[in-house]
Amino acid sequence: MAHPTDGGQANAAEAIERLLAVMARLRDPAKGCPWDREQSFATIVPYTIEEAYEVADAISSGDMAGLKEELGDLLFQVVFYAQMAREEGRFDFADIAQAIAEKMERRHPHVFGDATIETAAAQTVAWEATKAHERAVAGDETKPASILDGVARALPALTRAEKLTKRAARHRFDWPEAAQVLDKIEEEIQELRAEITGQAPKARLTDELGDLLFACANLARKLDLDPESTLREANDKFERRFRRVETLLAERGRAPGESTLEEMDALWDDVKAEEQR
Repeated sequence: MAHPTDGGQANAAEAIERLLAVMARLRDPAKGCPWDREQSFATIVPYTIEEAYEVADAISSGDMAGLKEELGDLLFQVVFYAQMAREEGRFDFADIAQAIAEKMERRHPHVFGDATIETAAAQTVAWEATKAHERAVAGDETKPASILDGVARALPALTRAEKLTKRAARHRFDWPEAAQVLDKIEEEIQELRAEITGQAPKARLTDELGDLLFACANLARKLDLDPESTLREANDKFERRFRRVETLLAERGRAPGESTLEEMDALWDDVKAEEQR
């Protein structure tokens, strides 16, 4: 049986050319798809984000067949942007591929040049130094430079919080120990509790709850955990347990809306005990 990668670059080039042709046809003003023709850079963004999460979900569930499909969907997003940019005379898919190839070569001088980097940790430091230099070169001279430049605002909030604190930590703005972040979390809880007790306006509650969530994301970083993945696993656990509670209630002939909180809470404890056996 032939290995999936047999045929190499030639087959990959042919497949990419076919995909680019499909995309161009979909956007054809006369014979294309009405939906595809109506899209813009802004309208496609939500689909791009959704496809990235579906890739993550396929990896998390170990679904390799699904992963191949989801990666195709994500690649199609790149091709979509490239076609729209090509129509506007800005850049095309080849420009995108060339730019990322050049960036990877530039950021891996120990692989494509004469530099020597022995460990992954050292590579991380060198990578960040190269990125900082690139940001400085490409920076807006009318705007003061910051070590936080380049942390995209469009990232999921927990991920952005983790990246912001990681960037600051590289420049010594960080607690030495995770326990100190726990102390900060307890402080934020007390401040939020005081605002709730005092019936503070929504803006104050938003501010204090935001501080608490930010501190939790910082704790995840200190524990070398990804906050998005951690919360995603907690979501999955909640869904799994609640569905089990629904099943147990159905065996009693009832739905959650027909049960008391005490009954559902007791069943929840039963489900937790089941999982720990």
